[in-house]
Amino acid sequence: MKSPWYLISSEIGAWLHHFLIWMPGKTGYKLRYFIYKKLFAGCGKKVFIETGCHIREFKNISLGNNVFIGMYNQIYASGTGEEKIEIEDHVTLTSNIIINADCGGHIKIGKHVAIGPNTIVRASNHKFGDSHIPFQLQGHESGKIIIEEDVWVGAHCVILPNVKIGKGSVIAAGAVVTKDVDAYTIVGGVPAKKIGTRKEEPNYVGENVFS
Repeated sequence: MKSPWYLISSEIGAWLHHFLIWMPGKTGYKLRYFIYKKLFAGCGKKVFIETGCHIREFKNISLGNNVFIGMYNQIYASGTGEEKIEIEDHVTLTSNIIINADCGGHIKIGKHVAIGPNTIVRASNHKFGDSHIPFQLQGHESGKIIIEEDVWVGAHCVILPNVKIGKGSVIAAGAVVTKDVDAYTIVGGVPAKKIGTRKEEPNYVGENVFS
């Protein structure tokens, strides 16, 4: 049985963490960065984390330079100890996004990626093959998601495990990505299919607007 002092300290820690998550303004930005950068597996410069963001298992998450994480995002990497989330330089996560690598998943987001609001990136799924056992008791099947550089993911998208989204591609709003996307390809629909291409491969990608 856990001691009363452990329970009290845990409760105090939970309250302090709650206040940190919801602290507004520049003070909130700076204090979150000051504390969180020591908890992440790696954390670059110019990392801005808005209010209302919930992050689980910092030690399995790394952030590059010039990363903007908007309001109410959820970034999870807990479960087996094998989880990993890698977010590289100049990445923008707008709001209400779930980046979930729980239960052994691996998610990698390349440079100059923007993800629209209400999008879900989930690197593992429930097992449900045995109809005699409730699916909640069958565990999870882990997977990997790679989003290469210069990718724009629109609002309300779902990216499922074991897909690679190629460099320079665009995922239209509301798409459900169930298989690999070729470089410089535009996909949309449920499930996502090719609906176009980017006409030119850019020679240069500008700095993130939050730099």
